[in-house]
Amino acid sequence: MRELKSVTASPPLILDIDDFKGEFSFDSLFGNLVNDLLPSFRDSSEDSSLKYNATQPGLSISTTPLFPEVDNLVSLFHDSCQELLQLRNQIDGRLHNLKKDVTVQDSRHRKTLAELEKGVDGLFDSFARLDTRISSVGQTAAKIGDHLQSADAQRETASQTIDLIKYLMEFNSSPGVLMELSPLFSDDSRVAEAASVAQKLRSFAEEDIGRQGIASSVTGNAAASRGLEVAVANLQEYCNELENRLLARFDAASQKRELTTMAECAKILSQFNRGTSAMQHYVATRPMFIDVEIMNADTRLVLGEQAVQASPGDVARGLSSLYREITDTVRREAATIMAVFPSPNEVMSILVQRVLEQRITALLDKLLVKPSLVTLPSMEEGGILLYLRVLAVAYEKTQELARDLRAVGCGDLDVEGLTESLFSSHKDEYPEYEQTSLTQLYRAKMEELRAENQQISDSSGTIGHSKGASVASSQQQISVTVVTEFVRWNEEAISRCNLFSSQPTTLATNVKAVFTCLLDQVSQYIADGLERARDSLTEAANLRERFVLGTSVSRRVAAAAASAAEAAAAAGESSFRSFMVSVQRSGSSVAIIQQYFANSISRLLLPVDGAHAASCEEMATAMSSAEAAAYRGLQQCIETVMAEVERLLSAEQKATEYRLPDDGILPDHRPTSACTRVVAYLSRVLESAFTALEGLNKQAFLTELGNRLHKVLLNHWQKFTFNPSGGLRLKRDITEYGEFVRSFNAPSVDEKFELLGILANVFIVAPESLATLFEGTPSIRKDAQRFIQLREDYKSAKLAAKLSSLWPSSS
Repeated sequence: MRELKSVTASPPLILDIDDFKGEFSFDSLFGNLVNDLLPSFRDSSEDSSLKYNATQPGLSISTTPLFPEVDNLVSLFHDSCQELLQLRNQIDGRLHNLKKDVTVQDSRHRKTLAELEKGVDGLFDSFARLDTRISSVGQTAAKIGDHLQSADAQRETASQTIDLIKYLMEFNSSPGVLMELSPLFSDDSRVAEAASVAQKLRSFAEEDIGRQGIASSVTGNAAASRGLEVAVANLQEYCNELENRLLARFDAASQKRELTTMAECAKILSQFNRGTSAMQHYVATRPMFIDVEIMNADTRLVLGEQAVQASPGDVARGLSSLYREITDTVRREAATIMAVFPSPNEVMSILVQRVLEQRITALLDKLLVKPSLVTLPSMEEGGILLYLRVLAVAYEKTQELARDLRAVGCGDLDVEGLTESLFSSHKDEYPEYEQTSLTQLYRAKMEELRAENQQISDSSGTIGHSKGASVASSQQQISVTVVTEFVRWNEEAISRCNLFSSQPTTLATNVKAVFTCLLDQVSQYIADGLERARDSLTEAANLRERFVLGTSVSRRVAAAAASAAEAAAAAGESSFRSFMVSVQRSGSSVAIIQQYFANSISRLLLPVDGAHAASCEEMATAMSSAEAAAYRGLQQCIETVMAEVERLLSAEQKATEYRLPDDGILPDHRPTSACTRVVAYLSRVLESAFTALEGLNKQAFLTELGNRLHKVLLNHWQKFTFNPSGGLRLKRDITEYGEFVRSFNAPSVDEKFELLGILANVFIVAPESLATLFEGTPSIRKDAQRFIQLREDYKSAKLAAKLSSLWPSSS
């Protein structure tokens, strides 16, 4: 758009169509129209602003127009509108003309397109006919090509067949004559071709013989033509000769490490029985299989220079070193085999199988010599255990060798299964050897303990019979250390069961058998130990009975008997403690077995139904003999204690202690010396029982002991006569005994001694108070009547008649 001139210029506005091309903006157009008028409007607006008159109140408004150029703008806008209308009319005319031109051109274009479509359809039909023709020609050409290829193949086959027939006629000329053969079969540079031809000839000839055999059997013609039997024989002879020639060349190249020549020979030999002879020949000629010195070195490395049975540790080190050497050798051979043979996996399979079946088997035969189960090897020689330990080491190390060989490569060979077969005879008889070994270990341990005890017994022979027996007895105590050793043997056996038993059911069966051995050993050991402890109790009892004297003996004899009785009492006390120690150690041993079963055995028995329950039952049965021996021994312990209590009461209790004179002196409130001695003895001797026994066993033992003490005291007091002062002394003794037995935690025993304290009142109260003394406890009237008869005034106070009238039911 041209620049806007002065509003007074003529014409005021000139617009052109080009002004509306491009990026048209109405705001810009309007701005350009009014920009020339706006400056004058701004200036006039400043002059015409409102003014304040100071002399007159209010505002004075100017009469000048706010926008004086409005008329000019109206005129401008009017002219602009007229020009815009003219421009629109011009544009509309041009658009009309353009539409007419477009219509004409579109009609022409449509006509042209219709003509082109007709031409294209004809062209497509031509292309379709051409494509069909080309396809037909192509198929014909393909058929011709196939026929030509087939004809060429037939020609080639016919040519080869002619050559094969010619060669076959050469081999079928006369038996055993191979001198007049074609150069192909004697040229060393064409060995591969000769081998291929020979194999084809053999196959053809053998098939022909097979067909003739079938025809003869069908027609029944026994005189059928011999056909190509001569050729087959000659071909076999030639193939053998050629194979031997190739093997010789292969060996020569092998000695020189000419891998290329070896590979060529191996490739040709693969045509003979898939190359089996070459593969086996290569493996058989390895130094590890033909060098006797290598075999001897294996034996020396594992068994030592003397080739005798080595320790398991030495065997483990020797096998580790040997198997590492074998693995390295196989790895080196594997590199050669991969470079030489067309089928390296098959060669590796043969090589590894030969290693296991020849070299490893030869070593294991010398290493694992089964000992006789009839005449067992001595423990000095290691016993059955040495064989089992060496077997385990050899099995474990050979399994590691199998895994290493598998990593190196052994083809399709089941190396793990083959390794298992090397130990099959040993594993079949393993459970019997394991149980025999445990039995042998147990017997040897018992012999060792008996020898130690005998040595101690011999050394104590000068001490004295009873004292020496006591010392020997103390050395024959049950030892938790020995039981722990039994468990350690069993743990080692279980570890071998895990090693040799691949199936969970087999493992459970073997574990159960091995654990049963432990139960038998521990049961027998504990029972024997308790019986030995009981023997000491029996011996002490015999000593006591030997020194029981009558009343008509001299003072000298009585003094000697008293001294011997003291010695017998000491022996009894020692035997009591010894038996309690045995009981305590028996309990600890049983706890060890139970813990071992829970931690190590029970989970291994789960695969076999009922095995866990059966083992628990066996464990209970095995310990029943020990429990029976313990029960009998505890009864003897009670007898021993009560016998000593009776002896102390008889020796220490004086008749005057319960019939003190009423001389006005204050009564003695101390317990009698007999009571003091008995309580001191019981406190001392039962200390071991409190430590050894636990739970219900402890409660039952102390209850029985308390009841027996109550009975012994009742019988003892029946021998004395009591006055009131003596009754008070007796009541003090009963209190002392009652306080002691309260440590038993046996309510029934406490009750009996409380009743004893009530009974002692019969000696204290006046005769007329006896009737009301037992009104609250009628159950002890019978014992009370017996006590009343021991009153000093029983006869003088005529208490018998009074009791008959008071307690008629008791008389």
